[in-house]
Amino acid sequence: MPNHRSALVKTALFALLLGVSSAWAALDADTQKDIERHRAMAAAHEAAAQCLAAGKKHDDCGKQLQAACKGLGIGKYCGMRHEH
Repeated sequence: MPNHRSALVKTALFALLLGVSSAWAALDADTQKDIERHRAMAAAHEAAAQCLAAGKKHDDCGKQLQAACKGLGIGKYCGMRHEH
């Protein structure tokens, strides 16, 4: 089922991107960069979640997240922190 869910999410994101493509052109460069940073951070966090779901150690997944977010987020948690 994970592959089906992944395909569904990708399809939904693609449809969303198609719907906002005309609005994207109207945004200023700073806003576009901010959107790109948020998407990159979201992708890094999704990869960390998949890492944990695969049964890997929290520390290993955290290091992967830190590497993926280098230069993107604030602090070592890529702009997101929650309790453990």
